[in-house]
Amino acid sequence: MDDIDSQKAEVKFMMDNDPAHDFEHVMRVYKNARKLCKKEKVNEKLVLGAVLLHDIVSYPKSDERSKLSSLESSEKSKEILKKYNFSKDDILIISDAIRDHSFSQGKIPETIEGKILQDSDRLDALGAIGIARVFATCGLLRRPFYNTDDPFCEKRLPDDETWTVDHFFQKLLKLEYLMNTKSGKLEAKMRTIVLREFLNHLKQELL
Repeated sequence: MDDIDSQKAEVKFMMDNDPAHDFEHVMRVYKNARKLCKKEKVNEKLVLGAVLLHDIVSYPKSDERSKLSSLESSEKSKEILKKYNFSKDDILIISDAIRDHSFSQGKIPETIEGKILQDSDRLDALGAIGIARVFATCGLLRRPFYNTDDPFCEKRLPDDETWTVDHFFQKLLKLEYLMNTKSGKLEAKMRTIVLREFLNHLKQELL
């Protein structure tokens, strides 16, 4: 078993997250990252190392510690990476990428490795899988699907801590404009079309 397979096995054993942030999420982000790495000049080993460890700490969205998930994942990753063939400089690049990738942190990563991790993670919030993840989280948090008076935030600001569909307007529809890489932007644009089509169909059924 090579280092990357060993890391995958270790991460899979460690993770006990909700369906929207489980090991399968990590592997989808991994797949996204490999695609982006082929189009960007980057050290793929560092990107994939960051991907595998980016959600090793993932507090539920209802937990007040939720915004600390990426920070704690970053710190925890440093100890794990010491067991593999990463230099101190490599570990710093990976841990910084993990620290800065989260949407809630509101940061743009400084390195290309961090930018690709962030783009790859955000792509998994879009498209058909993104829709599935939104409603998986909705079920866990027992939140209603939508505001019955204004389901599509036409006369109010979105509040995704109260209504699930608001999450599309508060975050997901913004992501294509926040991508870092050219290849990430192109993929995000295509996946965002799926979100808009879903919302259009939902509007036809509700209104």
